[in-house]
Amino acid sequence: MSDTQNVQWFPGHMAKTRRAISASLKLVDVAAELIDARVPVSSRNPELRRILGTKPRIVLLNKADMADPACTARWVEELARHGTAALPIDCKSGKGIARLLPALREVLKEQIASWERKGMAGRPIRILVVGVPNVGKSSLINRLLKGGAGKAAVQDRPGVTRRNQWYTIGKGFELLDTPGVLWPKFEDPVVGEHLAFTGAIRDEILDAEGLSARLLELVVSLYPKAVPERYGVELPEGAALPGYEILERIGKKRGMLVSGGNVDTERAAVHVLDEYRAGKLGRITLEWPGTALPPQEEKKDAGLQL
Repeated sequence: MSDTQNVQWFPGHMAKTRRAISASLKLVDVAAELIDARVPVSSRNPELRRILGTKPRIVLLNKADMADPACTARWVEELARHGTAALPIDCKSGKGIARLLPALREVLKEQIASWERKGMAGRPIRILVVGVPNVGKSSLINRLLKGGAGKAAVQDRPGVTRRNQWYTIGKGFELLDTPGVLWPKFEDPVVGEHLAFTGAIRDEILDAEGLSARLLELVVSLYPKAVPERYGVELPEGAALPGYEILERIGKKRGMLVSGGNVDTERAAVHVLDEYRAGKLGRITLEWPGTALPPQEEKKDAGLQL
């Protein structure tokens, strides 16, 4: 297999964001943590878990429409088994969003009952939205605002939201948005790589060809029919083909050639990454329940960190 890329990226504003989240905790009642349903382990920032501590929370598996539905259902069950409420959603289509506010009331039902006993019935529930860059926080807020004024900025690149913003959503809910935050160092290089696959890390610092080759190897190992069906390339059965060779076959099939008839692998790599991020390779989950790594890269001591 191609070598795993050691992806590290921690701009200065990330440290400021961590401090802002810590300071905001006393202002909110519950945290809504967005993760990417395609990489549910890698997209859960361990520093956020430490910062949030015992604050009530719900985990939102966003981009569920691009993830393996059976796998997502298993993740919801796994999170529930560890005492964490979870909800699959898709911010682009709006699927699952209507269930969020009732689910938050359920998470806070004891606190709401306590407010009522104290004569504070109707007190707004204050929600903190957190997650890694490009996981869909602004898209979630826009869905909750139902297209009203004051929408959060949405772009398909990490690092758009740079300051905390409050919104009133529905009746009885106030929401605090925060910029996406990564962590200073990925202890496992696979985590950084999986975040790079999904676009949570700026492409400018990455080797697109190496990253695409690794992605192709992983997708072929987990979903053998996805690449041949999408690109019309033939792959040998029962044998692992190096990712660069798969990339060259795709580039040739798509007519991505340079002078001399050679394949423009850089162009093909960007094309493959864009198509994966757009869900055009199918509904693919790269991290499955029961392991912190994909099945073929599992270590004996790899524990599931929720």
